[in-house]
Amino acid sequence: MIFDTDILIWVQRGNSKAAGKIENAGVRCLSIQSYMELLQGANNKKQQQYIKDFLADFDFRVLPLTDNIGHRAAVYVEEYSLSSGLRAGDAIIAATAVENNMPMMTSNIKHFQPVRELKLRRFKP
Repeated sequence: MIFDTDILIWVQRGNSKAAGKIENAGVRCLSIQSYMELLQGANNKKQQQYIKDFLADFDFRVLPLTDNIGHRAAVYVEEYSLSSGLRAGDAIIAATAVENNMPMMTSNIKHFQPVRELKLRRFKP
């Protein structure tokens, strides 16, 4: 399972339901895009280290940006940005899930709905 950035933000805010989804996932993955978004959202080095420790403690695998993911994300932006407002970061996250043939959990279904081949799992906080 690939987790969208928002799920980890819910955990940081103390949402036990989001924490349970992560705990119960067999395989825990993040796109490199989500990893960078989490680090960028930290206010200081201590918070960045907390994020890194959390991901290590729960055995998250950060999936790299490959040529195929980059190409697919660019296709998604070209295809969906004008009609649905798909942003580059979300396109990279979606392409990572599709290229790795993994479902993705998010509470931001609207952001990803246009990507038909994406296997979305809705999280309701």
